[in-house]
Amino acid sequence: MSRGLAAMADRNFRWFFLARAITMVTGAMSSIALAFAVLEIDNDPFSLSLVLTAFTVANVVFLLFGGVVADRLPRALVIQVCYVLDILSIGTIAALLFTGTASIPAVAALAAMNGASTAFVMPAMQGIIPQLTSAENLQQANAMLSFVRSAVTIGGPVIAGILVTTVGPAWAMIVQMAGWLLAIPILAMVRLPPPAGDGGFSLFADLREGWSEFWSRSWLVVVVLAFMIMNAIHVGAWGVVGPYIAKNDDRLGIAGWGWVVSAEGLGVLLMTLVLMWFPLRRPLRFGMLGMSLFAIPLTMLGLHPAVVIVAIAAFLAGAGAEVFSTGWNVAMMENIPLDKLSRVSSYDMLGSFVVMPIGTLVYGWLITHAAPATVLITSGILYAAIALATVMVPSVWRMGRTEAATARD
Repeated sequence: MSRGLAAMADRNFRWFFLARAITMVTGAMSSIALAFAVLEIDNDPFSLSLVLTAFTVANVVFLLFGGVVADRLPRALVIQVCYVLDILSIGTIAALLFTGTASIPAVAALAAMNGASTAFVMPAMQGIIPQLTSAENLQQANAMLSFVRSAVTIGGPVIAGILVTTVGPAWAMIVQMAGWLLAIPILAMVRLPPPAGDGGFSLFADLREGWSEFWSRSWLVVVVLAFMIMNAIHVGAWGVVGPYIAKNDDRLGIAGWGWVVSAEGLGVLLMTLVLMWFPLRRPLRFGMLGMSLFAIPLTMLGLHPAVVIVAIAAFLAGAGAEVFSTGWNVAMMENIPLDKLSRVSSYDMLGSFVVMPIGTLVYGWLITHAAPATVLITSGILYAAIALATVMVPSVWRMGRTEAATARD
């Protein structure tokens, strides 16, 4: 089998990849379906913010617990159970919409249930991949999954928009449920040994053990701290200020912003193909250098928000982000003990995500008190400075691949 598809030689990975691809394809429309479902109930942005906040808060609250459970129980089983809960929560929202009985408090509660479920799925997904394939195929496995993810990120919202406008958001949710229903029996085909451990379960002891593994690695702590700020800048500058400029500057425009976002996704997509064939010898060094490229579209958005220029910059940034994404996953999977990987991943996710809601609020305030161009250019400089400073940390700069992973290169 060719190098780029080498992970497909592993039976367990083939079944997992199929299940994951199905849920990514059908789940790509989830955010749009939920947003328009809420606005169909109550055409008020505050109601939408309540529902999205309910999802986010539940996700953050249960994330560390999800990491413990994913390390203690069979990870495929954890994912299957969570899919059942997702079917129940999203299915109930769809039923309420079909019957005309949906309310914002009910949808918020069900969104919180979905957010809590996701908090268990994410660490389980991170921890299961090294169990499915060999060390030398880890990069290809992660790149293949990223390829599907980036492809559906480009096409999923378009399909969702068509479904929502033609038959309504409830039917888009039915499609999503169908994906989970298909994935559950496919995941049952994954055959893995039982989790290692003494069989005991102590939440706080397990959390302390995961924290000890996390804190003992300087490269891990430094990168997570960097992303705590970088993600806040990303969601604020790109997610709030970007659309604001698109709406109010004719050089970009709303349609132009769509092209920019698509260009970023295309950069991710094409880089996944490159990474399926070419090994990352220094995954964190090149990954953080890749992340620093995001400063370019941020700065250009402030200096001269013309569609072509910003789209080209966004394409480069998307490619750089995928170098980091694949490199980071490989570094985690090769250097964290398998029986603690989900817990350490949950600390990584918590640290990386926790400041993002604050970033959204801060940038919403900033653009009402300062010129958007000043905000964006300053954000670009700060973003690049953080990413490049992280590269210079010795443990980040020197991080290489394991001997097993480079045996075939």
